[in-house]
Amino acid sequence: MRTSKHIQCIGIAVLALGVCATLALAQNEGTPPRNDALGGGPPPSHHRPILPIIQALDVNHDGIIDSNEIANASAELLTLDKNHDGRLTPDEYMPPRPDGAPAGSSSPGHQRPIPLIVRTLDANHDGIIDAKEIANAPAALLTLDKNHDGQLTRDEYMDPRPNRAHDSPEGGPQANSPHPPPVPPAATTPPTPPTQN
Repeated sequence: MRTSKHIQCIGIAVLALGVCATLALAQNEGTPPRNDALGGGPPPSHHRPILPIIQALDVNHDGIIDSNEIANASAELLTLDKNHDGRLTPDEYMPPRPDGAPAGSSSPGHQRPIPLIVRTLDANHDGIIDAKEIANAPAALLTLDKNHDGQLTRDEYMDPRPNRAHDSPEGGPQANSPHPPPVPPAATTPPTPPTQN
């Protein structure tokens, strides 16, 4: 009798520990993973930073450069002019390079792509948006307005994101996947009821 009570107490203790462990794990499910070797820091970001030039032009930060923002583009671009020389250099209109990234144009393979909006504003393509190009910014931006609605959406002012499917021989989204594409379920027809004569 005493042995069965002892086993029963051990069983209750194990059950209680299991419930506590489950509750402790459930509390940590919403916590983002830590990033550094000691377990601190935010998780790595998989999103590109918003370009300073976009942040300046999209004053209300809704992702759309509307007609008022286009009209005021010259003044907003000048807010990026850190040294007040009347022109914008890449270090003023592009985000800073990540730590450890090669600087400048030392190697052609490591040059950053020039965003569509910068290529549009930099009419002479010298990498500097000069005073004349800043003054012409509203007209230059309107050339990006594909649907002529007077505003620019992200798909109009940014280059399309690269699609891995275009790099694959088959060209489909599953081409680079180690797993075969899912097979759709076979079409089944419901059995027909027997006819009565």
